[in-house]
Amino acid sequence: LVLQNVFLWNMDMVITKLSDLFVALRGKPVKTLVAVNAVDGHTIEALHDAVEAGIVQTILTGEPQKIKESCNILRIDPGKFIIEPAAGEDEAAMKSAGLVASGKADILMKGFISTDKFMRAILNKDFDLLPPKGVLSHVSVVENGFYHKLLIVSDVAIIPYPDLAQKVTMVGYLIRTAHALGIASPKIALVAATEQVLASIPACTEAAIISKMAERGQITGAVIDGPLAFDVAIDRESATLKKINSPVAGDADCLLFPNIDAGNLFYKMSSRMCRSEQAAVVAGARVPVVLSSRGDTRQTKLYSIALAALLS
Repeated sequence: LVLQNVFLWNMDMVITKLSDLFVALRGKPVKTLVAVNAVDGHTIEALHDAVEAGIVQTILTGEPQKIKESCNILRIDPGKFIIEPAAGEDEAAMKSAGLVASGKADILMKGFISTDKFMRAILNKDFDLLPPKGVLSHVSVVENGFYHKLLIVSDVAIIPYPDLAQKVTMVGYLIRTAHALGIASPKIALVAATEQVLASIPACTEAAIISKMAERGQITGAVIDGPLAFDVAIDRESATLKKINSPVAGDADCLLFPNIDAGNLFYKMSSRMCRSEQAAVVAGARVPVVLSSRGDTRQTKLYSIALAALLS
């Protein structure tokens, strides 16, 4: 469970809003993204935006005729992409994973393919995309107009009920992402229903353990505290009223949610009711993974590709 400074990144700027991602990528080598079975308009549209923004070059796997038909409907020049022919989802997934494994692609993105098949390609041992005992986890960066800075959160989409060891790994991904955004010492709140350490609530006891690990130097590169109730983590007034004396309280950069129920609810509440802008990647594989859904906005997909390029 010991986590050292393996995630420390050097950045020339602190990214304070998602549009800063494009500024941070200027002058850096352009990464290559491969999209699995990218035959649908949603995927092609997002990739076109990313190519036009100059943040990636792209390889599309799938049936060439379907890709060209989608491009024609969108009035997009298919010549902007490298097309690798593949007959169907399975072949597209295998070909894409092979391109990453051979070093020909730096980012993997889900296209028109079921999540199960997409994840099977990542987990396929023939491609060695997941390190031994690796953990895949979803990391989101949220720009909410009601909060004074970006929030980096996990996990809202992949791990339903993480155990203690998985949470330690997830904290590492939060630290790595924060460092990539230029936050030298991110404040991480381990969220639970209450800031009290209650033995009857696993989220509370596990948060207390992780906090103690950080205090003793087993986890470095961040200031970590928990358990913290959500209001205490993001609202200074709540922290003051509850007399919580913590450098994280009211000023969190990162939130580690206790389970997918809490994380997913926060994510959807932020996007649907607060109209937040978001970017998201799957961390833990040998390259960043973009797991966009049709429900994501065009801007969210573009921001996610930019975040993956920054992390690559």
